[in-house]
Amino acid sequence: MFKLNYSETGDIALKNQNTLRKIVGVLGMLLPIALYLFVEIDSRFSTVLPSISHYYFTRACGIFIIIISMLSVFLLIYKGEKSQDFYVSAIAGISSLLLLLFPTDNLDKEIYSVSVTTLNISDFRMYFHFACAGIFLMALAYMSAFLFTKSDVPSKMRGKRKKIRNRIYRTCAVLIVLAILTIIICKQFFNDIYSSYPITFWMEVVAVEAFGFSWLVKGEAILQDSKNDKDNPAVLTGAQ
Repeated sequence: MFKLNYSETGDIALKNQNTLRKIVGVLGMLLPIALYLFVEIDSRFSTVLPSISHYYFTRACGIFIIIISMLSVFLLIYKGEKSQDFYVSAIAGISSLLLLLFPTDNLDKEIYSVSVTTLNISDFRMYFHFACAGIFLMALAYMSAFLFTKSDVPSKMRGKRKKIRNRIYRTCAVLIVLAILTIIICKQFFNDIYSSYPITFWMEVVAVEAFGFSWLVKGEAILQDSKNDKDNPAVLTGAQ
């Protein structure tokens, strides 16, 4: 699944672009699952927190920081196929680092039982965190919708699986955007519902699972070109 580079002794192992894509995809999809399971096992607390970012204040803080940091590094070193891929990926990487440096608001008193730390109340920190999280997800949605779908091959000449992959990329991008809009709309116009249910958490789960899945597909973990596609010289020149 992961291709390591052993051809040059002085080079890094994780040089293959598809390997980076797969790792980013796995980390993204693993994040909410690992956080929830750790708190459930460690603290016997089965209720999900208001958002994924709130796990920063629990015993799962280490997992949250490690996975987000790894995502940041891989997104910052990701080259992609064009310079635009690098710049958008770098924006996502920097945004994810900043959301770590500026955590969200503290846990509510009702769930203090799983809280292991608190920070001074700061509206700036909280809103800056929201902005960084939004930029992070929107950058990933943009990559999925507009960069992953690119190809040097004309649309009519593309292989069947490339067309399927493009539908997946666009669907994942739409899911990310809809998840963000749902959070904003519920918080602004349906505050009673927003306060009663962990809408932010579940919408973030939708967004990060969609982002992770799109990167796994881009990394050719699934839906690789079929033999017929690979036998077509025109398809071989196209982006994945």
